[in-house]
Amino acid sequence: MHTPATMLYGSIETKEERLEHMIQLRELQDETNGFSVFIPLSIQPINPEAGIKRRNSAYEDLKTIAISRLMLDNFPHIKAYFINIGTQLTQVALTFGASDVHGTIVKERISHAAGALTPEGLTRDELIWLVKGAGRIPVERDTFYNEIKVY
Repeated sequence: MHTPATMLYGSIETKEERLEHMIQLRELQDETNGFSVFIPLSIQPINPEAGIKRRNSAYEDLKTIAISRLMLDNFPHIKAYFINIGTQLTQVALTFGASDVHGTIVKERISHAAGALTPEGLTRDELIWLVKGAGRIPVERDTFYNEIKVY
């Protein structure tokens, strides 16, 4: 069974721990070929008392996506999750190694409850605009990355 693999980053971990996380995922992927996508999730702090002082910078988010693509060369897809990094940065991330921007969402709740400042969802037309605006070809897919329609 293929599943996504995630990594929440930007809270208390070190850069070395991020790399170790990716190395362990790469090794597990070599053994199982069980991951369909890697999703780096940028922390969304809402509560200053939680010990998280700031959001990740756009530079940090893009660097994480680019390093993910290089380190996880055995993963078919790297996701730029627009809910956590915003639509414009997601467009740029498509040139930094990301090949997936997620899908249509009516109202995302988890990241927004944590403090996300991005749109709560995007329609199909908005996603098509986002991908075309990055100079890429939008492809609608199913959960297993089977192509449904090219726009």
